[in-house]
Formats: sequence, C-alpha cells, structure tokens
Amino acid sequence: MASILDRERTIAGPGFSRWLIPPAALAVHLSIGQAYATSVYKTALVSHFDASLTAIGLIFSIAIVMLGLSAAVGGTWVDRNGPRKAMFVAACCWAAGFMVAALGVSTKQLWLVYLGYGVIGGIGLGIGYISPVSTLIKWFPDRPGLATGMAIMGFGGGALIAAPLSTQLLSWYDSGYNPADPKSVASGSAVTMLFVTLGLIYFAVMMYGAFTVRVPPEGWRPEGFDPATLKAKPLVTTANVSAANAIRTGSFWLLWTVLACNVTAGIGILEQASPMIQDFFRDEGGTSSVTVAVAGGFVGLLSMANMAGRFGWSATSDVIGRKPIYMLYLGGGIVCYTLLAMIGSTSTAIFVLLAAVILSFYGGGFATVPAYLRDLFGTFQVGAIHGRLLTAWSVAGVAGPLIVNRFLDAQGKPGTLTAEAYRPALLTMVGILAVGFVANLLIRAVPDRFHEPAGEAEPATVQAERTS
Repeated sequence: MASILDRERTIAGPGFSRWLIPPAALAVHLSIGQAYATSVYKTALVSHFDASLTAIGLIFSIAIVMLGLSAAVGGTWVDRNGPRKAMFVAACCWAAGFMVAALGVSTKQLWLVYLGYGVIGGIGLGIGYISPVSTLIKWFPDRPGLATGMAIMGFGGGALIAAPLSTQLLSWYDSGYNPADPKSVASGSAVTMLFVTLGLIYFAVMMYGAFTVRVPPEGWRPEGFDPATLKAKPLVTTANVSAANAIRTGSFWLLWTVLACNVTAGIGILEQASPMIQDFFRDEGGTSSVTVAVAGGFVGLLSMANMAGRFGWSATSDVIGRKPIYMLYLGGGIVCYTLLAMIGSTSTAIFVLLAAVILSFYGGGFATVPAYLRDLFGTFQVGAIHGRLLTAWSVAGVAGPLIVNRFLDAQGKPGTLTAEAYRPALLTMVGILAVGFVANLLIRAVPDRFHEPAGEAEPATVQAERTS
C-alpha cells in the first residue's frame, strides 16, 4: 500500500490528459470546504453541551489555526512525497477528525470535539489544501491562475454542498427536528450520526482525488508552450527559490501581509453574514425587515460569490498579472467597504451587491496567491512556500472575527444592533485593506542571490530532500 502512494508511482504516462488533475484536486477541496458550513449544527452543539457560542465557535477557530500551522510545517513534506500521499494523509486526518468529534458529541466531551474536528481535522485541512497546488502549477505553467482557481474554488463552494446535505441528514437522524422552524434544534445523537456520515463520505471522495492525481514527467511541458515567453512578464521568474530562502525575502513577507489583510477583511463579513444583513435593516423598534430564511439565502449567495471569485478572478490574473489583480482586490475592497458603511443600509440590493463583490475578492485572493508565488519563486518547492504563507490565514482567521465582534460587543447586544453599530468595524477593515494595498505595491522581483544555482536543476524530490 505504501508503495502505491510513492511519488514515483504517480508519474503520468504517455497520453495522460492534464485536465484530469483539476477534478482530482477539486474532490479534495470540495470535501475540506465543509469547514465553512459549521454554522448548520452550531446551535445543536450549543444546546447539547450547554455551552456558549464562543466555546462552540472555538472548534472552527482551532481548525483554521491548525490549517495554517500544518500547511507551514508540512509543506516541504508534501513537495517531497508528492500529491497522492499528501491527499491520502489529508483524507485520513479529515475523516478521523469527524470520527473523534462524533465520539466527543456522543459522550458529551467537548474537548474531544476540539481534538477531533479542531486539531486532527485541522491538520487534514492544511495538508489537503496545499496538496494539489504545486502539481497543478506544473501541469499548467501556461495558465497557473486558471488551474489553481479551478481547484481552490472548491474550498469556497464546499459549503454549498455541505450545508443542505447536513441539514437533510440531521432531519433524517432526528425525526423531531424541523429545519424550516428556526426554533427547532437537532439532537446530539443526530449530530453524532452526521459526523460519522460526513467522515465516511468525504473519505471516499478524497480517495478518488488521491488515486486519480498524477505528476508530470520531468521536463514535460504543454504542447506549444515556450517557457521563454514568461520572461517578458513583470515579476515572473524562470529561476527557482527554495522554501528556506523564500522566507528570507522581503517579497514573501509583503505577500504574507497582503494575504493577511485581504482575508481579515473578507472573513469579517463571512463570519457575521447572517445576523449582519438582519441588523442592517432593523428599525428602531428592534424589528428587522429581513427574515431568517432570507438571511440564510444571503449566506448561500456569499458562498457562491466566494467560489466564483476563486475561479473568475484567478483566471483573469493570467491575463492582467498578479500584482494588478491584487490592486483590484484591495483597492476595490476599500471602495466597497466604504460604501457598505455609508450607504449599505439604504437598500438590500446595494447591501447584497457590495457584500458579494467583497467576498469575490476574498475568494480570488486565496486562489490567485499560489500563482503569485509561482511567479516570484518558481515551481521548485512552491507547495512548501504556499504552506508557510498560509500562516497568514491562521492569523486573519482569529483577527477578523475578533475585530468585528469586539466593536459589536461595545455597541450593544445581539438582536438590537443596527447598521450604525457596524460602521466602526467596517471602516477599520478599510484601514486594514489600505495596509495590504501598500504592501502589494512594494512587492519586487526576488534578487538573484536567493535563486537556486542554475547548474543544480535536480528533480523536485531530490531538491526538497536537500533543503528540508
């Protein structure tokens, strides 16, 4: 079994279509994208454990922190061992996380849910997220933004599948649960069975990705593609930089700042989406014109915008370049956040449009960053570099919700807030995006002294071992 997972067993043979790789990567990202659908059973866990929203919300926070840490620590290992072994490990951790969490729910041990979904599942998130990146870029050197966007959009859109699936499963496992009734709460036993079911389903889907993926033969290139054409594009190098050297460059940390700012701003809306639209259209008497059902539909719409941005904007970056597209993400985000703070409450159509554009920039930032890294540092160890960069996600995943919730706590209690209460938080996000905008402008080509010697053009596996 171990030999089947080796990189050498995944080298593509003659006639293999590179278009089979994005679906394999998508299978993994759609599975781990379930992380964005945790709100479906959040209330059930609060009731089952008799815990606070903060205590239950910590499950998601732990998972995101572990995503960044495991991606950073395991990035070099992923590059050295290849995508199949990495996807297999990710599937095992993700499925095991659900099983341990199910045990925690059934025994009413919240720490087991933290350990299962948060720690073990979070490791699966991190390894799974970066596992196809370097492989996709090597198969699509001519269109890296399009390739990574096709896969990474699955993480943003995973909730579109997971949310309705989870709701349906909960209603099957608990006959007394009515998802149409906002006061109805699923039982702990239903959540236990939900976790077991999701663990088995996602394990099977991720196994499909693991055993479909292939790496290109050494020296392979798409028909008609000339790497020399990349030299004419700003910031695009044909040299290679190791992961160890990448983190010594100013460009890496500037891009880290760019990603952290973009994610902090986006996740601030994403985490607060459902109550936010209700609060924006709440009158002085405390009644909102937006129903719970409409708010739920708004969350689904944002998930679609997140997913569409990951594909559409990242593909656009292949045409206009990575630095210009991030100027759009950050500069456009500044405009949208300012408008949302000032006129977002005047019309639901305006509010929804601005929020959707912001979330498309949020998703696009995630999907474009692997191609940006490839431009700056080359294909050698790009997966490991990507893993280190994702520590920005860990920081932003905590900072974004914390900033928004701290401002809202100071303004009043949930259910009584209005659009005015959100204005300080939204304008703070404008400042954060401005920092990211400046950081993006300062990114420059990596100096030659950080490049790998041209005479050491070793296979990626050998180079990874030499520098790990």
